[in-house]
Amino acid sequence: MRSRLAARSARLVLAAAAVTALAATTTACEADDAADAGSSATPSAVASAGGGAKDGSSGESPSTGESSTGGSSNAGSSGSDDKATDGGKSGKDGYGQSCGTNDLTFTVTSETQAGGYYLVAAKAKSGITCYLDVNTPSVAFGSGADGVASPVGQGGEDPIKLTGSAVAYTGINPKTTNSDAGKEFENVIIATSDEDPEPAELKLPDTASVDKPIVTNWSTKRSETVPVIV
Repeated sequence: MRSRLAARSARLVLAAAAVTALAATTTACEADDAADAGSSATPSAVASAGGGAKDGSSGESPSTGESSTGGSSNAGSSGSDDKATDGGKSGKDGYGQSCGTNDLTFTVTSETQAGGYYLVAAKAKSGITCYLDVNTPSVAFGSGADGVASPVGQGGEDPIKLTGSAVAYTGINPKTTNSDAGKEFENVIIATSDEDPEPAELKLPDTASVDKPIVTNWSTKRSETVPVIV
């Protein structure tokens, strides 16, 4: 189990670092394009992965409690471009596909049960039908390995179909220790799998003290996603 969590942490940290690198590359390319053609490319819709930390390494945070990746369509994502343009004529209209992070919109609320936790609700974007094939989301606070949430195996339905008003929930407890230790974050990074190249950075409703965070499986029943260590 320890090696599995270590590998999971490494993959999510690399994904978070890739988001930061992509944002920097995009900024540089915009400057060059503006000089050559008098126009600039659209900035990346995904915020810097370390943006939630209040330890001096943070960037700007999203301004709303409800967030999504903005439907970005970089190569490697599950993507929704084919679904939008195909019109269902060639059998590639997105039905039956796995949910990528950029196929979903997220809402984060602060809950008081079990000492307090964050409830994340995920819905498919308009016109998309997809399945959460991976039972547990990948969750991290910041880009460090110590901020990666460990799965606790609660709840869970596999797979979960998301379309229209259907909702999937997951619960995140940012601190499971009784000490005064912990780093403060204003954002949380979430992805539908460790390999998803476009994790979403969500604004938290309040500042979280993070120390050994945990996360539950996805479930259609919010009562099953109150994170506790058993």
